[in-house]
Amino acid sequence: MSVPYETAADEPSGSPETPEEHLMRLLGRSLNSFELPDETIRPLDCALAHDTSLHSAHHSAGLHRETYRHTWLLADGTAVTLWELVHNTVPGGEAQHEVYTDEDEVRAATSRLALPPETPEFELPVPAPLSTIPAPRHAYVRGGSADHARRLLRRAENTDRPGTDTAALLATASAHQITQAFGRPVRAELPYALYEHAFLLFDGREISLWEVEHTATPDGRHMCEVYSSEAEARGAMERRAAQVP
Repeated sequence: MSVPYETAADEPSGSPETPEEHLMRLLGRSLNSFELPDETIRPLDCALAHDTSLHSAHHSAGLHRETYRHTWLLADGTAVTLWELVHNTVPGGEAQHEVYTDEDEVRAATSRLALPPETPEFELPVPAPLSTIPAPRHAYVRGGSADHARRLLRRAENTDRPGTDTAALLATASAHQITQAFGRPVRAELPYALYEHAFLLFDGREISLWEVEHTATPDGRHMCEVYSSEAEARGAMERRAAQVP
């Protein structure tokens, strides 16, 4: 179960924060954000999704301390977590924010806080909701993915190629990968090449188009066809082979 960190006063108005906006707001309010290594922060600029969970809390005699776990999902399926410590130094004082790269660091920082020992700490074991997002199946490459999708659909000559709904989805593609699919040829004298064009969308979903390149045409001309599934692509080649003498 996720526990939203932002209060009504803190939460930005309008549309939900992007992962990059959430990162910038976290770093902007943290006193020690300049200590974070660049190699940890840099990949988060291209994160696909993010989530904030309350990890633990301690309140006593006007003093408080909360630990939050901020997790970002990257395009390669990995996740990066930053730990935020929020506390006040005097009863009723203004909250201060610190951010750390691992749980041991935030625990060490917590141990330095002057909180009364008689108040027991309670922990909220919260599984990271990002674990419900399946890891991408492909080793994606960033750059020009939406343009690649448009070119692929434009050169497809089959009338049953994917339509405008698929094209609209692929306009949001943030990364893609092309791999050749192998298998038993339909007929030895009618070879063809089958390629999977996998696309990663900004919301973490994956969509694949299947491209068939062949010369099984009346004049032997090279032809490109595109289908929404591997089964449709192979079925189309079976039907085409049956029509060629």
